[in-house]
Amino acid sequence: MENLNAYFKSVIDQDTASVVLCDLNHTIVYMNPAAVRNYAKHGGAVLIGRSLLHCHNASSNSRIQEVVDWFAASPEHNIIYTYHNEKQNKDVYMVALRDADGTLIGYYEKHEFRSPETMERYAF
Repeated sequence: MENLNAYFKSVIDQDTASVVLCDLNHTIVYMNPAAVRNYAKHGGAVLIGRSLLHCHNASSNSRIQEVVDWFAASPEHNIIYTYHNEKQNKDVYMVALRDADGTLIGYYEKHEFRSPETMERYAF
């Protein structure tokens, strides 16, 4: 089968939820178009290559590191619920990113919206 990377990138790029991938040094290595738009007031795509920790307060940074340490403690530690955003009616999780051998290589934040879809069905 041809290279799956293009397929995986396309899935993430088409997602309407923000996807920000970070390495273990908390460097933002990728933002999908939804994230670039969502974080435009903070710099958007300019954030790629910068530390995610610069976008949060000390308390949040401590929690982020605590979760990354938990991910690193076991290959079975892969997702953790972090909070509910009432305004946008969504749950937010941190998710471990692992290579083919199961080694932790980074993390991302996953957004799951609870509100029903407002788009017309099959509206071409």
